[in-house]
Amino acid sequence: MRRWIATLTVLFFALAPCWAHFGSPDVYFQGLAGPYHLAVTIRTPAMIPGVAFVEIRSSDPGVSSISVVPLYIVGAGSKYPPPPDPLAQSKEDPQFFSGKIWLMESGSWQVRVQANGAQGAGEVAIPVPAAARNTLPMQKSLGLLLFALMTLLFLAIVSILGAARREGTLEPGQDPEPNQKRRGRWVMAGTVVIVLGILFFGNMWWNSEARAKALAMIYKTPPLNVSLEAGGKMVLRMGDSSWHSNRPETVMTKLIPDHGHLMHLFLIRVPQMDRFYHLHPELVPGSPNTFSVDLPHVPIGHYQLYADIVRESGFPDTMVAEIDLPDIPGVPLTGDNSDASAPPLTVYESALRASAPVTEKGDVEVLPDGSRMVWERGPIPLSANHFVWLRFRLEDSQGKPANDVEPYMGMAGHAEIIRTDRSVFAHIHPNGSVAMAALELAQKNSAASAHGNGSATMDMQMPTDKISPEVSFPYGFPKPGNYRMFVQIKRAGRVETGVFDALVTQ
Repeated sequence: MRRWIATLTVLFFALAPCWAHFGSPDVYFQGLAGPYHLAVTIRTPAMIPGVAFVEIRSSDPGVSSISVVPLYIVGAGSKYPPPPDPLAQSKEDPQFFSGKIWLMESGSWQVRVQANGAQGAGEVAIPVPAAARNTLPMQKSLGLLLFALMTLLFLAIVSILGAARREGTLEPGQDPEPNQKRRGRWVMAGTVVIVLGILFFGNMWWNSEARAKALAMIYKTPPLNVSLEAGGKMVLRMGDSSWHSNRPETVMTKLIPDHGHLMHLFLIRVPQMDRFYHLHPELVPGSPNTFSVDLPHVPIGHYQLYADIVRESGFPDTMVAEIDLPDIPGVPLTGDNSDASAPPLTVYESALRASAPVTEKGDVEVLPDGSRMVWERGPIPLSANHFVWLRFRLEDSQGKPANDVEPYMGMAGHAEIIRTDRSVFAHIHPNGSVAMAALELAQKNSAASAHGNGSATMDMQMPTDKISPEVSFPYGFPKPGNYRMFVQIKRAGRVETGVFDALVTQ
């Protein structure tokens, strides 16, 4: 029993971090359900089947009821939604609703949110990747109880067989002879050996079955092999993942573009986190799982890589790798590729050490062209597992709101959030932590889109001319610690990246 629990615990720590938005599994979203603006948090279960907790806040009063229904984004499961589950409206805060839903199988799900109120009905579909991230350990009290019962059963079997051999042929009231006692002891000893053997080999079988079940059920990203070729070309080869190939209908393996690119690659020099690159490798012709990109100027160092992709079902993956790079002269940045420099972290802690505060850089980042990016963080400290609006403002060199902000890959901005021990990585947008390609699929297949009254798709379509210099991101930090955020806004044809440090408490 203890070996089984230990095995599953090892699997948990080995595999739990491997998740889309590495280490950040909960879904955060903001958008329109008809006339109602909603901020949504969906806390996904660690095990499938499992219960997901849903929290929704309406920005404006007037919403009288909200119901939710989970179903797949694609396939037959997307066409026959079950009856919706109503959320409970808070008595203290009538704009806040909460409840729970069951996610029965791993795959690319959507949660359709149906809101009703004074302005009629509205609906929005939110993509939710569901997968088992770890096995649940047995409760210590239950384990102790089962161990005590097993010990009692073991002693009972030994005692019963020993007594049967020692006294089974005696008349009532007759005492056993010395040779009968001796034979009884031999039977008890043999029973101990046999029962211990059964327990030993049974435990081996159980562990083997548990490992096989865990490997089949627990989510794994494809392995990513990274190499550097002559001339500064980086080659990324995606390996096979049985977890994906075993779910051809609900996960799929074919890739689809997200923001116009099949892969978003992020390079961060570690442990300093003082160099950052957001690149877009291209698929190598004739090699469906191989990507390549010509690197810009990259200084020597050890680099952490995060590679974002989206499946045809809308299921996202974030693959992780590391590589040591020499000083690379590189090629000029083109298209949507961007880079940034930042002061090195003053403190770096590994995942195996207690967290130590990182000296915060402040709320204002002066950009290379003299303009400024301001984090409007407010006085409330950041805490883990709480919905928060990350608000930023871009100003020109005179401190006035920038009037030449443009969409960056169809969005008002992008933000990459990394815990300093690299156990958390999230690539988020103004709509939230969901992949935009998955959100488009969910809206396309939702009943709201079919009837023409859904507006989340419209909310995603950014204008092609100048836009507001202010951008906000809904998010929730998954655990306490020190984080570095890279916030990207495009201005006058150039991507500006502000770098901010944050301390998140329990």
